Amino acid sequence: MTSPDAEDWRAYGPPSLPRVLDAALQRFAEQGYHGTSIRDLAADAGLSVPGVYHHYRSKQEILLALMMAVMDELLERSAAALASAPDDPSAQFDVLVESLLRFHMFRRRQAFVASSEIRSLAPENRRRYVERRDEQQRMLDRVVVAGTDARAFGTPYPVDASRAVASLCVGVASWYRDDGPLEPDELVRRHLVLARGLVGAAG
Repeated sequence: MTSPDAEDWRAYGPPSLPRVLDAALQRFAEQGYHGTSIRDLAADAGLSVPGVYHHYRSKQEILLALMMAVMDELLERSAAALASAPDDPSAQFDVLVESLLRFHMFRRRQAFVASSEIRSLAPENRRRYVERRDEQQRMLDRVVVAGTDARAFGTPYPVDASRAVASLCVGVASWYRDDGPLEPDELVRRHLVLARGLVGAAG
C-alpha cells in the first residue's frame, strides 16, 4: 500500500486502508485478533461474509495484510525522511528518529496492533513480517554505524545504541495522547536530545 502522505513524511492525515483492513484495525485494537470474527469484519466493512472472502482467503490473511500495510507506510516514511536529509550521518539520524517518533505518535493504533498481534501470525507469516520490520532496524543501524565511523557519534556499541533508540521511539505509542501536555514538535525536540545521548552525538 502506498501512503498518500509519503511525499511529505511529516504530514499525517487519516490512514488510507482498504475498508476490510480499516475494519480489522479497529476491531483488532479493541478486542484482539482472536476475539474478532469474520462476521464482525464484514459488518464493519459493510460487506457480506462472502464479500470479505472475495478479497481475503482467511482472517489470518487479513491480519498479515494489515500488518504489512503498517510496515510499508513506516518504511516509506523513513525512506522519504532519509532522502530529504543531506549526506551526513548526524542529519540523517535526526530525520530518521523524527520520522519514527511521528509515526508512533500519529499511528498509535497501527503500532499497537502490529506489536501485540505478531503472536497471532502463523509461522511463515511471522517470518515475512519480521523480515520487513528488521528492514527498519537495519536502516537505523546503518546510520548509527556510519555516524560512529565518522566520529560524529561516540558510542562504543553502535548497534546496541541503535536498538535502544528504536525502543525509545516505539515506546511513544504507548503513552502519547493528542490532548496531552506536549505538542508533537516539542516531543520530537525532547526525544531527539535523548536519542542523541544514546548514540553519544557530539554537541
